[in-house]
Amino acid sequence: MTISKPEGLAAALEAVRALGAPVISLTGAGQSTLDVTAEGNDIVIRLSEAERAATDDRTMQQTVEIIRRRVDEAGTREPTIQRQGNDRVLVQVPGIGSAAELKILLGSTAKLAFHPVISQTTDAGASPGARNLILPSVDEQGLYYIVEGTPVVSGEELVDAQPSFDQNNRPAVSFRFDSSGGRKFGDYTAANIGAPFAIVLDDEVISAPFIESHIAGGSGIITGRFSVEESTRLAVLLRAGALPAELTFLEERTVGPELGADSIQAGKIAALVSMVVVAVYMIASYGLFGLFANIALALNIGLIFAALSTVGGTLTLPGIAGIVLTIGMAVDANVLVFERIREELRNNKSPGRAIELGYERALSAIIDANITTFITALILFTVGAGPVRGFAITLGIGIITSVFTALFVTRLMVEFWYNRRRPKTVVV
Repeated sequence: MTISKPEGLAAALEAVRALGAPVISLTGAGQSTLDVTAEGNDIVIRLSEAERAATDDRTMQQTVEIIRRRVDEAGTREPTIQRQGNDRVLVQVPGIGSAAELKILLGSTAKLAFHPVISQTTDAGASPGARNLILPSVDEQGLYYIVEGTPVVSGEELVDAQPSFDQNNRPAVSFRFDSSGGRKFGDYTAANIGAPFAIVLDDEVISAPFIESHIAGGSGIITGRFSVEESTRLAVLLRAGALPAELTFLEERTVGPELGADSIQAGKIAALVSMVVVAVYMIASYGLFGLFANIALALNIGLIFAALSTVGGTLTLPGIAGIVLTIGMAVDANVLVFERIREELRNNKSPGRAIELGYERALSAIIDANITTFITALILFTVGAGPVRGFAITLGIGIITSVFTALFVTRLMVEFWYNRRRPKTVVV
């Protein structure tokens, strides 16, 4: 800025310096965000070195967190994500298909915005106007949209995005804004029914639908030529947020599982030993009923692996620990039921009536015990990260499957055996 009256330079410097704020960092404490100097009659304003360093540090922290969200959104991959120096991040992901898949997931900045459409053109060199933008269409090669430079709503106001399907059963992404974004989105759609609306992702128009009606509630759907995998990936990117800076891939390596083979083998041995010990104890304590419980336990483990496969989980050490814990917990419900049946038999109940009452009267204790454990797993998943979330997911799935197998599978086998044999006495 040029000062027209040199005698006011000192006052102007003081006023401009007052516009600065304290730097929010440990190393820059007490310093201003602005570096204000006088050069002749000019006042030059720059970001201070302390503020630049603090901004770079915040950018790195945000980048690391967004990478973590994108890679490990469900908590089942348990990646290693480490900051290295001032401008590098190391990402190690077990169980992902390829380095190319990871680069696709991380490479997009995923900056989403909703712009009013002014017109269309096939001339990439057309002048869009002073405050407008010309952006290419993803779906239609050679087509460009001229849109207003200022978006109606940006991705920063997005609170949720999920893969879904449109009315024609084609893959799409449903989204929801916060209260501020929802209000702006609703007001604009109400005032512009019949007008096209460009959905822009990373400076490309992925969809430009016409506004057919007032869209209230701050939610909508993004359609385009997506595959199911692409809609799922886009939803993950939007949910995790936009990267504050572009990533450049410096090095990539793909290694086999040999590095952790000894640890994984030890975990497998622990799981097998625990299963054998539990199975032997159940048969020794409850005889035929213990055998039924062991069959349900084997089914329980199969259900856990099926559920982990469905959510794309990678079986690492914390996950194995969750399975080992589940094996011990899986027979708890059966123990409660069998002890209750024993008690009813001691009270001179008939075998059929004892079995029925055993399941009925043990139900509340089983539900209460497993609900409290499930709440613990939910808290671990909510506040934890990485391996903690992986353990919580395995534990939570194990709780659900163990209750199901105990209350339905084991009971089905017990009642099927009793109805076929009709024994006069039952040894539990």
